[in-house]
Amino acid sequence: MSEAMLEISNVDKFYGPIDVGVHAVKNVSLDVARGDIIALLGSSGCGKTSTLRMIAGFEEVSRGSISIAGREVQTLPPVKRNVAMAFEGYSLYPTVTVRDNIAFALKSSGRPAAEIAEKVAEIAEMLEITDILERFPSSISGGQQQRASLARALIRDADLYLLDEPMGQLEPQLRTLLRGRIKYYIKERGLTAILVTHDQTEANALADKIAVMEDGEMQQYASPEEIKDAPANLFTGTFVGEPPMNVFPAQATASDKALVFALQDGSELSFPKSSFAAALHDRIVGLGKVTLGVRPYAVHRKETGAAARVLANQWLGDQSHIAAEFAGGALVLVEHDRADLAEGDQIAVQLDPDDLHIFDPQTGAAISHGASLVR
Repeated sequence: MSEAMLEISNVDKFYGPIDVGVHAVKNVSLDVARGDIIALLGSSGCGKTSTLRMIAGFEEVSRGSISIAGREVQTLPPVKRNVAMAFEGYSLYPTVTVRDNIAFALKSSGRPAAEIAEKVAEIAEMLEITDILERFPSSISGGQQQRASLARALIRDADLYLLDEPMGQLEPQLRTLLRGRIKYYIKERGLTAILVTHDQTEANALADKIAVMEDGEMQQYASPEEIKDAPANLFTGTFVGEPPMNVFPAQATASDKALVFALQDGSELSFPKSSFAAALHDRIVGLGKVTLGVRPYAVHRKETGAAARVLANQWLGDQSHIAAEFAGGALVLVEHDRADLAEGDQIAVQLDPDDLHIFDPQTGAAISHGASLVR
């Protein structure tokens, strides 16, 4: 395993007195291997930016410890942590040009002028800002300022690169182009980066691992593939994925040959008992009430199956998103061909037990993914 560049251990952040003030970050722990890109993903107010700012040293740690490259840093000022940060608010020096903003750290370290000029030119070309290098921050757009701030951070020699919503101001086409370039730049140089974002597409495209956060807590820390295929809980399962995971409550019972899920509208889903491992079967039946989850891509229209009624059918240019009334709620399914369906049409859908995610409705914790019991 690669050496850990960043270690966060049982970190809490209170705004106000400890155990009395607002508890913004709650007992967060994670290790980041050298050379990895990690995304802190969550909605506004979930604690991801507070976590990033504690790593940088702009917020005090209320409890716990943070180590960077083997050094405990939670009591050190930002300047002694050897981190580079691209702020969501840009924070460019207004009195110098974009070129001098980007080159500032290299000039301060006494690098030769020719080397600085070469590095600035390289990173400016990558981020499509070569044409604004001689301009001042006040004369360029928000998106250009954001790219200049990102260039100023990435050009530095640092142990850790902290990127706070680094492309939030960019138009979609440019954002898509730069994601690939930035990831290549970071990986080619073996840099270690922490990305804060609310955009799951950005997190999936850039990160080796994603830390999903909500209400100050770490919900899951895993690879993008694992979070999609094996969400740790109901929150992660429904937060990550587009369209979101379909969920519906059910009552599980068993016969000699089948495991049956009774749905809210009185309909049933029945699967052969052999579809589930014995331990999983016993766990589901023992729990009784469960929450079933299935990804929209795993819902299939068939000649026979559970009844559903079309509520909406949207063709998005490369796929159809079909919303249907099902089990007393709504079910979304995705098809890659244009679907000839109208509102009110009756359809039949099939769910494969291998595609089911089953959650404990009380705790939200995942019980199983397909036939695999979560232990």
